[in-house]
This record gives sequence, structure tokens and C-alpha cells, in this order.
Amino acid sequence: MSFKQIFFLVPCLFMAIIINGQNFDLGKVSILELQEKVHPKDSSATAAILFEKGKNTFVYSPEKGFVMVTEIKTRIKIYKKEGYEWASKSIRFYSDNEAREKVSFSDAITYNLVDGKIEKTKLKSDGEFNEVVNKYWGEKKITMPNVKEGSVIEFKYTINSPRVSSAREWYFQNSIPVNYSEYANTVPEYFVYNVNIKGFIKPNVTVEKKSNSITLTSKQRTTVNRVTQTSFNDEKIEYVETKKTYIAENLPAMKEEPFVNNMGNYTGTLVQELAMTKYPGELMQTFATDWNSVAKTIYNYDEFGPELNKTGYFEQDLQKVIAGLSSTEDKITAILQFVKATVKWNDYYGYSCNDGVRQAYNKKSGNVAEINLMLTAMLRHAGLTANPVLISTRSNGIALFPNRTAFNYVIAAVEDGQNLILLDATDAFSAPNILPVRDLNWFGRLIRKDGSSIEVDLMPKQTANDVISMNYSVDDQGEVLGKLRRQRTDHHAMLFRSAVTGTKEDAYLEKFENDNNNIEVSGYERINEVALKLPVIETLSFKGANFSEKVGDAIYIKPLLSFSTNVNPFKQEIREYPIDFAFPFMDKYVVNVQVPNGYKIESYPETAVISMEDGLATFKFLTSLTDNTVQILVSCQINVPIIPADYYSALKEFFQKMIDKQNEKIVLKKI
Repeated sequence: MSFKQIFFLVPCLFMAIIINGQNFDLGKVSILELQEKVHPKDSSATAAILFEKGKNTFVYSPEKGFVMVTEIKTRIKIYKKEGYEWASKSIRFYSDNEAREKVSFSDAITYNLVDGKIEKTKLKSDGEFNEVVNKYWGEKKITMPNVKEGSVIEFKYTINSPRVSSAREWYFQNSIPVNYSEYANTVPEYFVYNVNIKGFIKPNVTVEKKSNSITLTSKQRTTVNRVTQTSFNDEKIEYVETKKTYIAENLPAMKEEPFVNNMGNYTGTLVQELAMTKYPGELMQTFATDWNSVAKTIYNYDEFGPELNKTGYFEQDLQKVIAGLSSTEDKITAILQFVKATVKWNDYYGYSCNDGVRQAYNKKSGNVAEINLMLTAMLRHAGLTANPVLISTRSNGIALFPNRTAFNYVIAAVEDGQNLILLDATDAFSAPNILPVRDLNWFGRLIRKDGSSIEVDLMPKQTANDVISMNYSVDDQGEVLGKLRRQRTDHHAMLFRSAVTGTKEDAYLEKFENDNNNIEVSGYERINEVALKLPVIETLSFKGANFSEKVGDAIYIKPLLSFSTNVNPFKQEIREYPIDFAFPFMDKYVVNVQVPNGYKIESYPETAVISMEDGLATFKFLTSLTDNTVQILVSCQINVPIIPADYYSALKEFFQKMIDKQNEKIVLKKI
């Protein structure tokens, strides 16, 4: 077997990691660790990772070549009942064909302090489970026994993988504090990796080189005088490995903050991708060198590009759909609606087809790739310039550098002159350039037929409106009686349609009444729920006794009733992450308040306008008085989908001023 053949038994190599530094070992739990009641640096922590050590090595076998062996040792302290979830661990593994990975747990023990002595409870076989995720992936799980407040748990797991191209990320941080994180990586000289560290931490990195070798055994047969003899020749190949060690200590918990698309984007994480191979005596072969090469590689996959060329299964049906349509807009709308009505999403992500577009069409069910590649093919067949767009969903995180695993989703795009119209047929309520929120994750990559690609901005430019008009009167007891009309457009409309689909009107109204100070609703009507080009409109009549406060001969009432914002979502003093609203929006209120007979308006909120610098946000509170009616116009407009963290203090102040103004009251005085 040749040297090249041995290395190509696996597509590429993941860096191994060997750690220097502190000598953490399993089985060395101390009484002090068990006695600890709260985390010394975060008293709110429900649990903490006391240490986590990873070691990645490569074992060579003549049959499989190099196999990646990843070994992880973990010790976790449980402080509160809410931290019991950390007593379970699950590892996903690839389960298809010869590339199947194997996961095994060992040294899994729960430690408790009982009468001043350490009590050990080992994991038994009934605490270990294998589950099927889908046809390609499985999951190995353990649930630790005898876990209590104060327990310390330990376990080790090993992953044997021939898929050395699939470099598993190493998370230095987590949603609980991490006292010590250590990961080591050893790479033979024949492989070059792109290495990036996400987040705001900077682990200590040490680098050293060492020699290693493999022995190749070849078999040779010779025949002399009709006698065949077999001889074996060993060839020792020496090479240099680069060992990198990453260590980080005293890492704070990654706590959820409002309007963050994915905390994983900012969690300290080691990410790696094979860039090239340099075999001795061979030309250098590049892999993920730039986004164009990544996109072209994906386009050439059998489960991607060739699926776009299959059209026979839909041609006859499509002709009926677009018959008589001439404009690009009409064709796009009709084809999008046809695909959404014909093939339902099975909730599987991915940019590669599982069963293929033809089978998905016949089964009326498919994954993301099958649906949106089918959509792209139909748009092309209708004479439009349509191409697929690779994206990473919000749950998958932002792609940091060129690599094939950065994407997990594909949508369609139509080029109409200078305009790019983005489409996703997996969501029943999506529309042209109104994508599901899961898609709105910064940038995607459009791939054309010739393999070229361009970056695509996924973030919406059009403002989604939510406009509420209210006319109500206040009686001498402070009870309100009025009518409301609410109109939602674009993403506001899409989210509302998704939220109410399948919900009975009675259930919806009951929740609406409970959420709005036990308001009583009558005469409810909703229109345009399925007419996606039109705004969703609700109208209703209401009355309620819980919107005002009567003190002596005065009535105090907030003009927006229960629609005002009461709590500032931004509580942190400092924020390192961008504020992600997903789409620009405007919330607007037009309110007319009629004063009861026998009362006069003693005071009402004054007009105010608040703006953020660079036109990022504007709040208006405009008031006027006509006879016995207070007229109020309120609008809050966020003009960009993402606001950089540099503006956090200004945004926090903007929201607080807006909340304070919204909660100012009209004061009615008895005459």
C-alpha cells in the first residue's frame, strides 16, 4: 500500500491536542470540593465545571489508516437542584456505514459527603443509553446516579472516529463557570489547519514539535521453479508533529442576554478546519482556502448541484402554475406558494439532499435542501435567474472562516436586475424577502452555475410594522370602554401567523384577556391571516376595570393601557455582544382617550422625542388636547436589525427613557 493511499483512507486530519500544565486526574475528588456550598466567584451558579481536559491522538492501523481518538475527562460540582441537568451527558456520533464513530463512557462516578466521609456511586449499565437521532446520527447518553445538592461527578468519554475531517469544537466556556479548561492538539507535518478561537477569551497557547513514525508493511510474492514464496517488507516513515496546548482558567458562565442571536457565537471556542495536505513527493492539495472554493466544492456534491438539473418530475405541474403569468414577481409568488403547498418540511436541516428532490416531491415531504433546491430548479425552469444560497442558521452560529461545515442550510435567490429576492419554502408563512427568523444570520453565500459565488446579506432592510389604534372612554369609576384595531406587516405578520396557526379563537382570546389585565373582549375579528401579501388585521371591542387608579377625586390612567413596556430588557452594566433584533421594526400607537362627564384633564404627558446617534433608533411621544379628548401618537422605531455592542449604553438609556415616558399617566380631576 502506498503512502498516499494510507492517508487517503480518511479524507483529512483533525488536530490532536496534548496538554501541559496542572495534573488533574479522575478519582482525586477532595473533601473541600464536596463541602463547597457556592461557587467562589459566582454565587448564582447552579453547577460548575471544576476541570475539563481533552486529549486528541491518532492511532494508525493497516486496515483503516489513521483513526482519531478523542479522550475527554470532566469533573463537575453540583450546587443546586437546578444544576442536576449537568449530571447527564450526551455525545452525538456519526452512525452511517464505514465512517461510523464509536463513543464509550468510563470512570463515571458520583461523589457525596456522608457523615464526613466520601461516598462513591458508580454508573451502572442502566444509566447508559443509545438513541437514534436520524439515519446518519446517533447519540450516546449517561445519567449519573445518586446526584444531590453538593455532589461532585466525574466521567471520561472516548470518541473513536475515522472521520478525522470533522474536527469537533472545543468549548472553553459554558453556561456555568469553568474553573480549568485544557485541550491539546498534535498534527503531523503533512496537514495544515486553519485554527480560530471564537469569543472574548485568550487561552494560553504553547507549541512544541516532536518526532513520530509509522511502519508500512508490504507483501510481495515471488515464484521460482513453480514454488511461490511470500515475503514481507517493513518501511519506517518518520515525520514531525506539531503539538499545541491550550489552557484557560477561571472562565465566567456564559449567561443569556436579551436580543442575542446565538450565545455560541461569543462563547470561547476552538474551531479548526483542514486547509491543505502536503504529502512527501506530492503536489500540495488545498481544501478550505477561501469561500469561493468552499462553495464550489459543495455545489459539486452529488446531493447538491446535480439535484438542480432534475426537472422532469415537476415540468407538467409547473406549466399549470405559471400559465398566464408574465411578471417576475407573479412567477416568484406563484412558484413559492406551489412548493410550500406541495412539499412539507420534515424539520431536517442541511444543504445536502437525503432522498433527493424527485422522491421528496412524490412523498410530499423533504428536508431543507430538497425543498429549496426544488424551488430553485422550478424558478430556473420558469426562465428566472435563480441560484441556491448557502447559509448558517442562527442556531448554528456565524461562520468564522472558510469551511464546508460552516453552513447547515440552503435557501433560494432570484436575481432581478440589481435586486436579489431571497426565498425559503420551508415556512408556510414566508414570502419573498420575508425569511423565517432562523435564516436571518448575517451573511450567506450565493452559488452560480459556473461555480462562482458572492456574499449575500441576509438581514432584512424593510421595516416590519405593528400599528395599534385605540379609541376608548373612561367613566367616573375609571373603567375603560373602547375599540382596538391592530395591523402587522412583514416579519411581525409572519411571526403572528406562525404563533396563532392551529390555535382556536377562544383559546387565543382567553390568553389575550389574561395577558392584558383581565380585559373583556367582544366582537373579535381577524382578516388576511393567510393572504401573505396583505397585513394581518385584528379588530375588537374591549372593556376593563384594571387600567386606572382612583385616588380621592382623581383618576390616574396610562394612555397605552396594558400595551406599554414596563421593564427594561437591558439590565447589564456592560455588554460585549451585538444587540440583534433580527429585523428593523416600528411599533406605533394611535390613541384617543375620552374624558368622562364631570371630570377635567388636570395633566397629561408632554410631547417628547428621543433619538439615538447615527439614526439607529427613534422614539416619539406626541400629545395634544381637543375639548375633552387626549390624542396621543407613540412610535418606537429600530432602524437596523443589529446594533453593535459599542452602542449598548446609549441603547439601554434610550429604552429606559422610552419606558418612563410610556408609563406617564393622564390625571383626570373631578370638577
